[in-house]
Amino acid sequence: MTVLDTEPAKRKRAPSQRSLETRARILDTAERLFARDGFEGASIRDIATAAEVPVALVNFHGGAKEDLYFTIVARRAETLTRHRLEALDEAKASSDRLSLRAVLDCFIRPYLDLAASGGEQWTAYARLIAQVSADERWRPISERCFDPTAKLFMDELAALYPKADPRQVAGAFVFSISAMLSLATSRWRIEALAGTPPESAPSLDSWADFLIGFCESGFRAGLEPTGPRKR
Repeated sequence: MTVLDTEPAKRKRAPSQRSLETRARILDTAERLFARDGFEGASIRDIATAAEVPVALVNFHGGAKEDLYFTIVARRAETLTRHRLEALDEAKASSDRLSLRAVLDCFIRPYLDLAASGGEQWTAYARLIAQVSADERWRPISERCFDPTAKLFMDELAALYPKADPRQVAGAFVFSISAMLSLATSRWRIEALAGTPPESAPSLDSWADFLIGFCESGFRAGLEPTGPRKR
């Protein structure tokens, strides 16, 4: 036994409130800049300047640039996962067999509710998810932060369409996620095409029923026997 083994473990001092607030400010700032400028476009120095902290503090709280990017994706993924799984558990408790709409509702509505109440940070987060989904180099982030939950929902969807090609089920699911992210990031485009003033735009969560119905229709058209025939 070494001397180190016999010494009592030193307690780590809990971070101060000021330290926690600084960390949150750095991560929020990084989230907005990465969402706006992309991974390459936002430098650690840019983040430090915008957060009004020394570069060393960004490194201290976030680590290297790729580690920081992962951290800001992972922190909201945990919250989102919890809300989605809670919704799914509640739906299963109230029904012996989940409908297609119920499964999509449990996946989509929690994000819209969080985005509606979380302001610009959750909008920025939607842009980050879109970046991660579009670039295969971030596949490890998707696999760690999103795939475990996505696969649970995929299992529910596959059970509803046991004879369907798994690729088509996955495709319909990914198309639905893309529609959700598009709504979160591009409502200004909807208002522009509709010719309505931006200030009259309905809240994000008020779109939930429309979006879920849209995704449900897409699933049915593509996967049910009455849908389009293959050519």
